Amino acid sequence: MNKKSFILVILLLLSTRYSVFAQDQKKLEQLIKTANVEMYENPEKVISTGLKIIQLSKNNIDLKIKAYKLVSDGYSSKREYQKSLKYLIKALELLPKSEDKLLKISIDTKAGIQYHQLNIYQSAITYLDRAEKMCLEYPVQDSVSSFLGVNYVVRGFIYKEKLNCDIAISFFDKGIKALSYNNKKNENATKISIAKYNKGNCYLLLEENGLAEQSFKEALKGAKSVNAKSLEAFALKGIAQIHTFNGAYADAISELNQAYYIAKNVNDLVLNQEIYLGLSVNYLAINQPEKYKEYQQKFIQTQTKLKENERASIENLLQENYNNLENKAKSDLSNFWILVFLVLTISIPLITFIINKKTNTNIKELKAKINEINSNFSSLI
Repeated sequence: MNKKSFILVILLLLSTRYSVFAQDQKKLEQLIKTANVEMYENPEKVISTGLKIIQLSKNNIDLKIKAYKLVSDGYSSKREYQKSLKYLIKALELLPKSEDKLLKISIDTKAGIQYHQLNIYQSAITYLDRAEKMCLEYPVQDSVSSFLGVNYVVRGFIYKEKLNCDIAISFFDKGIKALSYNNKKNENATKISIAKYNKGNCYLLLEENGLAEQSFKEALKGAKSVNAKSLEAFALKGIAQIHTFNGAYADAISELNQAYYIAKNVNDLVLNQEIYLGLSVNYLAINQPEKYKEYQQKFIQTQTKLKENERASIENLLQENYNNLENKAKSDLSNFWILVFLVLTISIPLITFIINKKTNTNIKELKAKINEINSNFSSLI
């Protein structure tokens, strides 16, 4: 084989290898997209898919970050925030190595969501501000509208939890508008359903039950369009609350039982907690004390587990921050001694040179003085 043929064979092999790699990467990207659709229906499958992609991504930094985020989202969907935070931190650690601006926006947005879930609002706002700035500066707005929509919806959550529902509703509306931008309504159906459900809760706090019921029904319709079971259950729970306020306790129990049936395989602790609370309140209202005690006990057990998960997540976060500070302190100390060494390495020869120069100058001056004295002495003789 001549040299030219050999080069052609090598180029062909490299081209084939690159093509296979590109095809594998495309398949893994598609797996991530498919898994995201199943986030609220089958989070265990999402987590399993994400862990598999982490292994298969090898040295592909961007793919690995996306896979870590997928796993983190899966655990968030299950309200297992300690595990969710663990994989988010891994994604954040790799993020500086990525050149993908959209990926940076995605991870910062996720960090904002995660800190909100842990009720660490200042950190949530910091990440959301950074993500929003990158979104607004991005040259193709169509590519970032969904991120911007989620950003506003999460801000709505924060204001809702601070009981400033008027501002919260304005952010939910901004979020829904951004999520619906350029016919992306179907693609973002789950996110819009979440926004409308929370908007309904705000209307309940403002005692505007008609608007609340309308929001819950819109949330239910959106959830059904993509078969998002847990979101369907949340919307039904919201509608049940309207029945409770109207004194239609049997209707409320019917809605809540339907929500419980739909969500029983999802294992969402927050959802279960609220369904149990709703059932206990309504059974008490129709004077069924045994049923009330049953669901009140389930409510307390679930609430306790949620608090334990939240506490463990915060302790994990504090430990992570402590480790980072400790490593930084060690690094800073190491850098200090390196600096001291460099300063001494440079300064000692310089000081020695200055001293030698000064000494030589003094010696020359002394010799000149001696010669002058000798000369004067000779002339006297």
